[in-house]
Amino acid sequence: MASTKLLRAQGTPTNNKIFTISCWFKAAQVANEMKLIYADDNSTNNYTYIHFSDTSGRIRFQNRNSSSNNTELIWENYIRDFSAYYHLVMAVDSTQSTESDRVKFYLNGVQQTTLDSSANTFPPLNQSFTLNSSGYDVEIGASNSSSYFNGLMSYFAFVDGTAYDASYFGETNAATGIWKIKTSPSVTYGTNGFFLKMDTSSPGSDTSGNNNTFTASGTPTLAQDNASNNFTTLNPLNAYYTNSTFSNGNTTFASGSSYSGTTANILLSTGKWYWEGKPISKDGDGDNYVFGIQGQEATGTNQFVGSQAFGWMYYGASGQLYNNNSGASYGDTFTAGDIIGVALDCTNNKLYFSKNGVFQNSENPSAGTGGISITAPASVSLGGYYPSQTFWENSTSGTFSMNFGNGFFGVTAVASSNADAAGHGLFEYAVPTGYYTLNTKNLNTYGG
Repeated sequence: MASTKLLRAQGTPTNNKIFTISCWFKAAQVANEMKLIYADDNSTNNYTYIHFSDTSGRIRFQNRNSSSNNTELIWENYIRDFSAYYHLVMAVDSTQSTESDRVKFYLNGVQQTTLDSSANTFPPLNQSFTLNSSGYDVEIGASNSSSYFNGLMSYFAFVDGTAYDASYFGETNAATGIWKIKTSPSVTYGTNGFFLKMDTSSPGSDTSGNNNTFTASGTPTLAQDNASNNFTTLNPLNAYYTNSTFSNGNTTFASGSSYSGTTANILLSTGKWYWEGKPISKDGDGDNYVFGIQGQEATGTNQFVGSQAFGWMYYGASGQLYNNNSGASYGDTFTAGDIIGVALDCTNNKLYFSKNGVFQNSENPSAGTGGISITAPASVSLGGYYPSQTFWENSTSGTFSMNFGNGFFGVTAVASSNADAAGHGLFEYAVPTGYYTLNTKNLNTYGG
């Protein structure tokens, strides 16, 4: 997450001319110089880094020795899907006689070879690198308390002394054709090598056997979301009204001073699903938070949740249920600090809402009793429903966070440990029987 990083000083390397980096990441945004990894000695201006070169989502690799850039490469790839994990592998070996063999870059298992014409300087023969030199500080996720990476990382590997291709860290799923992770790479890490799974409360813990542990700066967020099980987030590309902002891995939404809202990045048409939303703050007196679903993309101020025939919303200020821009008495009002649960049953075309663990109107999604009757997905405009949220006010602003099973509202962990029946996700309140959290493992198993 933003404003956090991991730090370690390198020891004497196996070979500072040869190394491999493998990293799985899900970016919440792309920004100029947003760092994946960085190394320098804080005095000589020698450094090595991998970062985003600009807001287009291109990856840049640079090494500087003796105050001159002897290596600078920008690949014409583009990181644009903020809902997906990407796998980056950088294999560096400056002892190779062929210049283009000295740095090989793989994205999702495919070697990238198209370079920006202004940045295609490969390292000189037998060039040493700051990243793998004794005494130099390595930072994952930032550079000198700036250029923080905004998103999630997992399974970060560094190999000292060997240049491996991407097949050592990932493989193609034979059934789907999708590149997937190898959670236990069969590699020789070398003296400075490390493997940070980032799946415990100590994200800097090295599992390579080298005990090259990193120290955390800031407060890293331990999410359920990782490269082996990708969780749903909000979608900044489907936000209406342009003065809204996203943060915390696209799980927190802040509106501007006008009607603003967004959807999740998944369209649901089959199965039973559960998620939670939490209003965080407001500017003004209104409790104009809205949670619900919609089967039509919202592109304007008059297409918020519940304004269309295929949208239903639970409205905090009045406790009403809205559909097709018509409100009716439904449940309790809610405000900042309350947690709203949403249970969507696409099998039986029912929708349920809870406030702080209590389903409204004595509804019981576990038993299938009560609930709001919704239009069958096949007849819905998009053939399914987006989880959707709005701050419904034209003169004030508000912030809310979503927990699609990741275990956090913003950067605050849930106080409970309620998982679904498959053992996935962490929620504040119990998941109804037969309902599942929104992640890739569940979507592959139970529909979506």
